[in-house]
Amino acid sequence: MRIGVPREIKVMEFRVGMVPDGVRQLVAQGHEVHVETGAGNGCGFDDDDYVDAGARVGSLEDVWESELVVKVKEPQSSEIARLHSGQTLFTYLHLAAAPEVTQGLLDAGVLAIAYETIRTPDGAFPVLAPMSEVAGRLAAQIGAMLLQKDRQGKGLLLGGVPGVKRGKVTVLGAGTVGINAVRVAHALGAEVDVLDVDLKRLTYLYDIFSGDLNTLYSNPANIARSVISSDLVIGGVYVSGQRAPVVVTEEMVEEMEPGSVVVDVAVDQGGCVETIHPTTHADPTYLVHDVVHYGVANMPGAVPRTSTFALTNTTLPYVERLAALGTEGALREDPALQQGANIWRGHVVCEGVAFSLGLPLTPLESLLGR
Repeated sequence: MRIGVPREIKVMEFRVGMVPDGVRQLVAQGHEVHVETGAGNGCGFDDDDYVDAGARVGSLEDVWESELVVKVKEPQSSEIARLHSGQTLFTYLHLAAAPEVTQGLLDAGVLAIAYETIRTPDGAFPVLAPMSEVAGRLAAQIGAMLLQKDRQGKGLLLGGVPGVKRGKVTVLGAGTVGINAVRVAHALGAEVDVLDVDLKRLTYLYDIFSGDLNTLYSNPANIARSVISSDLVIGGVYVSGQRAPVVVTEEMVEEMEPGSVVVDVAVDQGGCVETIHPTTHADPTYLVHDVVHYGVANMPGAVPRTSTFALTNTTLPYVERLAALGTEGALREDPALQQGANIWRGHVVCEGVAFSLGLPLTPLESLLGR
């Protein structure tokens, strides 16, 4: 199969969809891999690294002619224009918060598989997990920095010092993002509240931190009390394929102290904080009610080398399967990969996307084999 790896063009996105070792593996299996010139520069791979691995390094036109395109972020408008019918796109999509991208993929007639909705029978999200780990850790790290006065924050050190009260962090969601945000916030010495509707997750967190944090059942009253009294709020709510539910209202944000910080990792799914909107690494923050908001939708792009290795460790086995069996064959064989299918030749086949955007849902099973 011919596989294309384009250079990412989202603002300050330095990750790449495949590392040279992955190219080497696919070429050894008889596939043809086309990598766009400069695609790996942002995370430390030059074109010669890909050539040595057996890739054909060239223009974006060559890459986008491939049967299977492997990316990191959702296609931008200029990339959507290059898609062609029957092509398979394998990348993060987050379509529930992106109606224009969804329509573009529907019109193009592609087979679009989203990393974030690939789900194994045990309920795990194997390709979403590594970037959620990175984003969760970054959220606490960035939030701590934004509390500095020179970053428009209230001028507070999260861990405090002897004789001075430490800062408070509220983490919404005890999934992969949440647990990693808690790890860093706790390590920095902050007081931590973590909220979730899954009592098993809360019990797990309580146990691994030996009770040295507040685990709270997620309901409007508990959320309001925690958010209003916090210096840093981290949003990590995720519902597979769907727009993130808004659990923090503007009224709650308005009651936070001036100079407090909101970091919403769920922004790429629409955000779980009412006052959040997507920003970029080039212009990451804005103020609402004197509260600093950070809404970068590709947070792991700030640490592209770590993120690229972590991501491609999980994506390569799926790429190998898609290349060896073809997209339809791979989906028939792998139920987890089936969950990743979002768009199929003009049809929405992901329930969460269809529900969030008010579009008709077509069961994937009815389309396979056509």
